Amino acid sequence: MSGVTSLPPVPPLSERRTDPVRRAVLAAGLMAGAAWVAAQVTPRQPLVGRIGRLDLAHDVPERFAGWQLDPQGEVLVVNPEQQAFIDRIYSQTLSRVYLDGAGQRVMLSVAYGEDQRRGSALHEPEICYPAQGFRIQRRSQGEVRWMDGARSSAVLPVQRLETVLNAQRFEPLSYWIVIGRRRVVGALERKLALYHYGLQGLIADGMIVRVSTVGRDSAQEFALQARFIAELLATLPEPVRSRLAGREEPA
Repeated sequence: MSGVTSLPPVPPLSERRTDPVRRAVLAAGLMAGAAWVAAQVTPRQPLVGRIGRLDLAHDVPERFAGWQLDPQGEVLVVNPEQQAFIDRIYSQTLSRVYLDGAGQRVMLSVAYGEDQRRGSALHEPEICYPAQGFRIQRRSQGEVRWMDGARSSAVLPVQRLETVLNAQRFEPLSYWIVIGRRRVVGALERKLALYHYGLQGLIADGMIVRVSTVGRDSAQEFALQARFIAELLATLPEPVRSRLAGREEPA
């Protein structure tokens, strides 16, 4: 008859009954394959076992290039993170105040964690400073130039924050993050570094280095911080220097 559409043939009952079975078998196979792939790329070996452990208290000198520890410096440091939190996510921390011959003070804080997987990752100052009452007035990027050897010059990109606590303590700070041997800037580079090591089956370690001073003139304080960082890096021996400063390319 005109206008009547013929219907496709109905498969036999035996075939209709086996279709769900086939789909279930296929789904199970796909799930097993995905689980196998995930198992192959799950990090199992700590990267620190390959590149060596740091001993921050020993590896970072107490005296260098005219800088020395300030015996009264501890009262200047405001820790932006609770001690219980620090103990939970970091393997080592270092907090010192250095004094130069002109009486200028610089605060150095280093937080190091051997496992940078979720739940134990580093926390940037943008997170922990406001949590302790600081207000971030301005963010910017900068760089520190320093001498890597007798003739070669190196550049260290840093993140800069201008913070204030209770409208009284003005604390500009410079910081950078190293994942494994790779220096990273921003969340994307950080994730890429973790993937880079994770695909090799390695559990990446990480470090955040923070240098801060107290003063209202941010430009002057950042210049002082840059001098301190440059002189510190120029003093450190290899491989401590490369671990502390990181590299721009994956290693």
